[in-house]
Amino acid sequence: MRSDVRLLAVACAALAAVGCGGSKQTAATTTTIDSHGCAEVTQPPPTQRTEAAPTTKLDPSRTYDVTFETNCGNFTVRLAVKQSPHTTASFVHLAQKHFFDHTLFHRIVPGFVIQGGDPTQSGEGGPGYTTVDRPAPGTKYVHGTAAMAKTQAQPAGTGGSQFFVVTAVDAGLPAQYAVLGHVVKGIGVVDRIGKLGKANEVPIEPVVIERATVSSSK
Repeated sequence: MRSDVRLLAVACAALAAVGCGGSKQTAATTTTIDSHGCAEVTQPPPTQRTEAAPTTKLDPSRTYDVTFETNCGNFTVRLAVKQSPHTTASFVHLAQKHFFDHTLFHRIVPGFVIQGGDPTQSGEGGPGYTTVDRPAPGTKYVHGTAAMAKTQAQPAGTGGSQFFVVTAVDAGLPAQYAVLGHVVKGIGVVDRIGKLGKANEVPIEPVVIERATVSSSK
């Protein structure tokens, strides 16, 4: 079944495109930057991947960040370890296994969310296991919140590998989606990516997670 964020009442204003055309040049390569501020890349092929579920949790006394390097720029999500211990441990585990590298933001809904984390690019893929961290009643999914996508049939708080980042001021979603964390750096990149979707939620160009890396500190 397709892992989607259920669309409820979404109020959004049209946003102007950012960025300008040009190219970045190095001694070895020339990278073309399009009018949306994204490097022109070849869309990665869909792949089938599974991973064994993690067997350890994260240290709740430490801070964990996941940085997503994309062809449209980088952004960093600080993980909600205490709020969602199973979800965050799984996400770090998958990132360390390079599960998210060379995958797409396959679903972009302007003024609502960007969604990725599926190597199959179909919206139906995952790591072969799920976790559950039921969010607290009244949880709000506001601008910059990262959470796990799930099917409507799955219990509240279920997560696999697919995640979304909110680009709306408030997505207006019920407390059904396990909170992964919040963007602490690069929210402008998230908003830029959030403008690159069609009315049918299909991206207008490839937006690729080139690498997802984990860092932690006391």
